[in-house]
Amino acid sequence: MASFTAKDVQALREKTNVGMMDCKKALVEADGDMDKAIDILREKGLATAAKKAGRVAAEGIVCAYNDEAKKVGVVVEVNIETDFAAKNEAFKAFALDVAKTIVENNPADVEALYESKFIGSDMSVKDAQNEVFMKIRENMSIRRFERVEGAVATYIHAGGSVGVLVAFDTDDATASKDEFKVMGKDVAMQVAAMTPQYVCPKCVPEEVIEHEKGIQMAQIKADPKMANKPEKVLENIIAGKINKFFKEVCLVEQAFVKDGDISVGKYVENVAKQIGADIKVKSFVRFAKGEGIEKKEDDFAAEVASMMK
Repeated sequence: MASFTAKDVQALREKTNVGMMDCKKALVEADGDMDKAIDILREKGLATAAKKAGRVAAEGIVCAYNDEAKKVGVVVEVNIETDFAAKNEAFKAFALDVAKTIVENNPADVEALYESKFIGSDMSVKDAQNEVFMKIRENMSIRRFERVEGAVATYIHAGGSVGVLVAFDTDDATASKDEFKVMGKDVAMQVAAMTPQYVCPKCVPEEVIEHEKGIQMAQIKADPKMANKPEKVLENIIAGKINKFFKEVCLVEQAFVKDGDISVGKYVENVAKQIGADIKVKSFVRFAKGEGIEKKEDDFAAEVASMMK
């Protein structure tokens, strides 16, 4: 028996949206290697590129905060035990104040953040968290954060299920314009909705591109009508597929969700021309609440387990 569990089958299904039996077969063929199993499903044309984010499996909130005066943006995830507690006003206020503390203190990591002075008080962040615990009586933890200086835009989706921070390369005068702020929010919403992995094609590592070429070539060779095509024809087909791949995973190449006739990059360019400025998307951060954190298996996992016998 291959070295994988029912939980692995469940995880593969979550990542690929492929049926359970096909996921099980792929894991058997891959001897339990999750990444290899994803490649096998893609080579068979059963799955597109796997979701970058893992399964959302923890409660809490993602908070994004943009301090325009200090020119600093922050996105932070704070977890708690239950969805009910995540909606508590004291918990939500704590998460926002954590973001403001990160702006103010610029901690190196979560450990340093816990030891830093909580904004608006003389206590540490750890002590402030303990005070909230005494009110809510549920364990909580600050999981991760990103802090970016300069011209940024933020967006929070669905009350904190997803938080996005986008950094732009532009001047302060441009960043203060209403047109820029509207554009920035639009781009941040795009990141939340479409989950890009890179800013632009040049940002994609060469090994990722070569891996994608291998996947596409395997798909082509599995098609009897394509397998005997001349090498030059196959190369051109692969090049076209790689361009399509870029349009899926690169933010500036994606079709703009508010106007599918143009790309996100073209939208940013149009706004820049409109206000007579230079604007470039520099980077982005997208946090989905609980991504990659596991919690106890549910009835679905038991259903998968029955297939393993």
